Amino acid sequence: MRHRVSIRDLGILAGLLTVLAYLAFEIEIIATEDTMSSAQRGIALNESLLLGTVLVLGLLVFAIRRYRELRREIARRTAAERRARELAYQDPLTGLPNRRQFEEALACAAASPPDVGRVHAVLLLDLNGFKQINDAHGHAIGDEVLIVTAQRLLAAVRDQDLVARLGGDEFVVLARHLLGPQAVTGLALRVVQAFEQPVSTGSAQHRVGAGIGIALLPTDAHDGPEALRRADVALYRAKAGRRSAFCFFEEEMDRLLREREQLERALQQAMAEGRIEARFHPAIDLASGRVVGFEAVPAWRDAQGEDVPPERFLPVAEDSGLIHALSMGVLEQACRAAAGWPADVTLSMDVLPVQVRDRELGRQILAVLERAGLDPRRLEIEIAENVIVHNLDAAKVALAPLREAGVSVALDNFGTGYSNLYHMREFRIDKVKIARRLVETMGQDESERMVRALAGLGQGLGVAVSAEGLAGRADGDALREAGVQEAQGADALVTVAEAARLVAGVPAVR
Repeated sequence: MRHRVSIRDLGILAGLLTVLAYLAFEIEIIATEDTMSSAQRGIALNESLLLGTVLVLGLLVFAIRRYRELRREIARRTAAERRARELAYQDPLTGLPNRRQFEEALACAAASPPDVGRVHAVLLLDLNGFKQINDAHGHAIGDEVLIVTAQRLLAAVRDQDLVARLGGDEFVVLARHLLGPQAVTGLALRVVQAFEQPVSTGSAQHRVGAGIGIALLPTDAHDGPEALRRADVALYRAKAGRRSAFCFFEEEMDRLLREREQLERALQQAMAEGRIEARFHPAIDLASGRVVGFEAVPAWRDAQGEDVPPERFLPVAEDSGLIHALSMGVLEQACRAAAGWPADVTLSMDVLPVQVRDRELGRQILAVLERAGLDPRRLEIEIAENVIVHNLDAAKVALAPLREAGVSVALDNFGTGYSNLYHMREFRIDKVKIARRLVETMGQDESERMVRALAGLGQGLGVAVSAEGLAGRADGDALREAGVQEAQGADALVTVAEAARLVAGVPAVR
C-alpha cells in the first residue's frame, strides 16, 4: 500500500510539472511574439497546439486510469463488506445461518404472532455419539459428520424453515406458521428419520442420532430467549434416553430442572463444607458370619439434618462434573478408617461410568491409598457390568495401574444380562456380585435357579462369588447352599465408629 501511494503521488507531481512546463512555454511564446516573424509564429502556434493536445490526452489517460483504480477499490471494499456480513451471519463450516442470524430471525418470529390455530416452533437438536466420533477419528471426520448433518436437516424441513448451527454439535430449526402440535410432531419425526442411516465418511460409517427439544410460540413462551431456554429444557429430557427422540416442553420439566439446579448448588455447598462423608455397607462371610469387608458409600445429610439418598444426588454429581472430587473425598475418608481395621478386612467402593473415562483414575486412587497408608491389596473396586460392555478399553486403561498394584476388581450387578465371558476374561475379574433383585426374589423358583447358575459360573471361572440384598438367616443358608461365599445385607449403612465396632466383634449400636 505504501508503494502504491508513492507511485500515485509521483504521477500527480509529474502531471503538475507538465502543466507548469506547458504554461511556461506559452508565456514564453507570448512574451517573444513581437520579435517573431509570421513563419515563426505559425510554427510556435502549431507546437503549442500539439503540446496542448498531448497534455490533454495525457491528463485524460491519467484520469481514466484513476477512475478504473477507484472502481476496482470500491469493488474490493464491497466484496470485503459482503464477506464480513456473511461471516457475521453464517457458519463457516456448514454454510448454515449462525447463532446471530438465528436469534434475529427468532426475535422477528416472536414479534409476529402466528395466525389463529398455528404456532411457531423452535426445535433444538444435539447429536448423540458425536463426541465419541471426534475422540476416536479426529476433528476432521467430526467436521464431515457436521456437514452431512446440516445437509440432512435442510432436506428434512420445509423450504421456508430456518436451520442454523449454534456451535459444536448443536443445531436449531425455526419453523413458522405450523398447523398446531401435530404438524410440529411430523416435522420432528422427519428430522429423527433423517438420522436413521449411518453417516459415511471415507471408509467408515458412523451411527449418529439426535435429541430434539421443542418449544412453541406463543404457547410456551412469548419471546425468543425464553423459547430457546424452554427448548433446551425439553432437550435435556429428550437426551436422557441416549437415543434419537424428541420431547415437547412441559411446565413440569421446568420445575424438575429448577429443583435439580437447586440440588446441585446445595451439593456444591455441602462438599465445600465437608458434609459428604463415608458410610459403610458390611459384607459377611456366610460360613462363619464374620464381617470380612465394607463397601464405602457417600452419605449426605442436608442443612435440615435429613439424609439425601445417594441415588438422588449421585446422578447430579455425574452430570455436573462433581463426581470425581466427591468420590475421591469419600475414598480418602474410607481409606483412613480402613487403615485401622484388621489386615484381613477389605474395603470396596464403586467406580461410576464417568470416572472410567478418566485415564488418570488409577494413579489418583493409588495416591489416596499411599496417603492413608492402606495396602492396595485390601482395596476392591466395584464396576458395573454395563460399564465394561460399553467402555471396556477405557476401563482397562483407567484401572491398569490398580491391577498392577494388587487392587482387586469386582463385577457389580452380576446377572443383569449385559456382560459375557469374553468381557470377564478380558478384564480379569476377581469377584462377581450377584444383583440385589435376584437375591430379594429367591423365593421364586426362577430366581433361585438363576442365583445357583450364576454362582456356579463364578466358581467355574475361579472367582469369588458375593451377593447383595441378604434379608435374613434363611436367605443366608440358601445363598451358601447355592455356592455364594459372601453377602451384603439389606440393612442400614453404618458410620466409621460403628464399622470399627463390627470388625472388633461388637455389635453396632443403632
